[in-house]
Amino acid sequence: MVKPSSAGGGTNLASCAVAAVFIVFAIIAAVTVYLTVFRPRDPEISVTNVKVPSFSVANSSVSFSYSQLSSVRNPNRAAFSHYNNRIELFYYGNRIGFIFIPAGEIEPGQTKRMDASFSVDSFPLASSSASRVSAADFQRPGSGLVVGEESRAGSTVEIESKLEMSGRVRVLGLFTHRIAAKCNCRIAISTVDGSIVAVRC
Repeated sequence: MVKPSSAGGGTNLASCAVAAVFIVFAIIAAVTVYLTVFRPRDPEISVTNVKVPSFSVANSSVSFSYSQLSSVRNPNRAAFSHYNNRIELFYYGNRIGFIFIPAGEIEPGQTKRMDASFSVDSFPLASSSASRVSAADFQRPGSGLVVGEESRAGSTVEIESKLEMSGRVRVLGLFTHRIAAKCNCRIAISTVDGSIVAVRC
């Protein structure tokens, strides 16, 4: 009696093993590409210009108009759809003004410039807020944008600007990820003539 050959079974087992190894390597390669190329990254925000076109001090209260030019770069390989975000101004922790940034989209690898201007209603100065601040006080490693002349500083009022950009990217047209970034700036304004003494972001 002739026994059945087991060669066929061995060949099938070897083929399955090769296929399994191939699948594992394919998964590893796909994950590697996703993490290095398509991994969602937060947008990059930079404030490039700050202005105070008009400034007024009366009866220990301040009012002014504010303008800020920001750049937002999308480092992803997919379009960045951002929501209705806003720029807010704070004085001693209290919000004194804001403006909404309309929803929009930034193409992959592109930079979008956003120019926002609005008026800040009159608010009282804190008794200890008018102090002498020089540009050197803001000039620290990694401080970012610094403008102004120390000789024009005099007494100053310091405010804080906060910009947050949040939205989503759809990776490979399949996976949706939420991304966000923030940029805060300290701004010293001269109470003498409303000039910008220093900005640190």
